Amino acid sequence: MLYSKTTPEQKRIALRDMLASGTIQQFPGAFSPLSARLIEEQGFPGVYISGAVLANDLGLPDIGLTTLTEVANRAGQIARMTDLPTLVDADTGFGEPMNVARSIQELENAGLAGCHIEDQFNPKRCGHLDGKNVVDLDTATKRIRAAADARRDPNFLIMARTDIRAVDGIEAAKDRARALVDAGADAIFPEAMKDLSEFQAIRDAVDVPILANMTEFGQSALFTVDQLQGVGVNMVIYPVTLLRIAMGAAERTLETIKATGSQEAQVENMLTRSRLYDLVDYEAYNHFDTGVFNFHIPGVR
Repeated sequence: MLYSKTTPEQKRIALRDMLASGTIQQFPGAFSPLSARLIEEQGFPGVYISGAVLANDLGLPDIGLTTLTEVANRAGQIARMTDLPTLVDADTGFGEPMNVARSIQELENAGLAGCHIEDQFNPKRCGHLDGKNVVDLDTATKRIRAAADARRDPNFLIMARTDIRAVDGIEAAKDRARALVDAGADAIFPEAMKDLSEFQAIRDAVDVPILANMTEFGQSALFTVDQLQGVGVNMVIYPVTLLRIAMGAAERTLETIKATGSQEAQVENMLTRSRLYDLVDYEAYNHFDTGVFNFHIPGVR
């Protein structure tokens, strides 16, 4: 009832243990607090929060328009609804190294288990679009060093994302990954890898966990979890999958209402009232109310 009974500190330890387990971890992307609860009920080990999803849900493109306050608030709402560790996309850290440091502490305060910070220019763009630009090595490493130095909980995961593969190739990505680890990154997110061999190249380049982004309509094929584990990937995210499927269903339902004058044809595809009540733990709230409001109001004289 209400929020998670697992503390943020416990979730951060759990995330560290998962990444050290030798088994790949699947983190679907949540677009709302309720979707995070669904992810947990389906037995996944963790939740991912995409910066693109947070921007898109506000009706904005993924080009760095969201603020630290918006991301920390929404990510905190999602994280506190689940006992699972939650990893959030912190874009470029929302500014210069001092801003990055503040971002880390705000995300700690919001209850996140970790975040990733990328090496793109501001304004940034989706990692699977062409025409990206990355900052120089000194700027990229200063961001990660500031993040690592700013955290108060040593188990808060600092993941470094690099987009340099699309700009300068896989050898540059390997070099950048090594430098980011040296700067303090606990894990590496190599964005927009072309094939499994490129994930393997990053795996061979660093000794920390690596993440694979299995986003639809992107630069990478949608590899299976077994394929990714076979090349040493430790975590795989499905960042926009649930938002895309939910918005697709919403669009189809609106089209049905417009065409037929009723939603009847789509009812069979909906989450039922009873299932929704189950997800929000309606019965527990009802039981709580019954236990508290167990008095009688005396008659008015």
